[in-house]
Amino acid sequence: MSSAPVPLLRRLAAEFLGSAFLAAVVIGAGIAAQRLSPAQTGLQLLEDAAATAAGLFAIILMFGPVSGGHFNPVVSFVDAAFGGLSWRDAAAYLPAQVAGCIGGAVAANVMFALPAVTISAKHRASAAHFLSEVIATLGLLLVIFALARSGRARSAPAAVGAYIGAAYWFTSSTSFANPAITIGRMFSNTFAGIAPSSAPSFIGAQVVGGVVAVGVIKALYPAITPEDAAGIVVPHDERAGRAAARAAHDGTSPSADRPPGPARPR
Repeated sequence: MSSAPVPLLRRLAAEFLGSAFLAAVVIGAGIAAQRLSPAQTGLQLLEDAAATAAGLFAIILMFGPVSGGHFNPVVSFVDAAFGGLSWRDAAAYLPAQVAGCIGGAVAANVMFALPAVTISAKHRASAAHFLSEVIATLGLLLVIFALARSGRARSAPAAVGAYIGAAYWFTSSTSFANPAITIGRMFSNTFAGIAPSSAPSFIGAQVVGGVVAVGVIKALYPAITPEDAAGIVVPHDERAGRAAARAAHDGTSPSADRPPGPARPR
């Protein structure tokens, strides 16, 4: 963690590269799973979920100290809503994240000797998928902000990876939970792809999930501050360091949004 805010251009580079690696992991693992386990959809999903969970853990560790490790426009804009990121920077993160995910999709295709761009024909839009994406996105944001508010943001890489790996299975949509990766996955007609006609429904659901998350986070953690929000997904500037120190102090003194623990005997 640096002692001063990281310059925007460096953060954008980190968001672009992290998003590219994320898309390459999701799509590349899906292609490998199709080839290694043909006609075994459940095993393919297990292989893709495991690779995504582990890959996301590593990618957040790689790039999080520079940009926070968002790789997701909904995460960035919810962060801005809580004052952890400026609206201008959140808007700048968005094209970097989308471009990174498209680039990662192209890289995954090429690594497996496929045409660089193959538009997906996999239709996924349904009411069940819409609800799944709302819930998946809501849960992702709750994990991230709960850890930041309680001073445990250092656990976020593992927690986010674990949550996404689990959400592959408990949602019918396999938990995209990210508009940038949704767009990127349109460019690969493989296991992890999504047809362009289905993408607007997924992105709309993810936005709804983000809006709902803002309300739920405010209800659960009414004392959340911009310093807390500055530490998501992982701490990356001086404000996050101050928030972590304050949260550590909250561990011995009750905070405004946590009930006091049992009294210690004297």
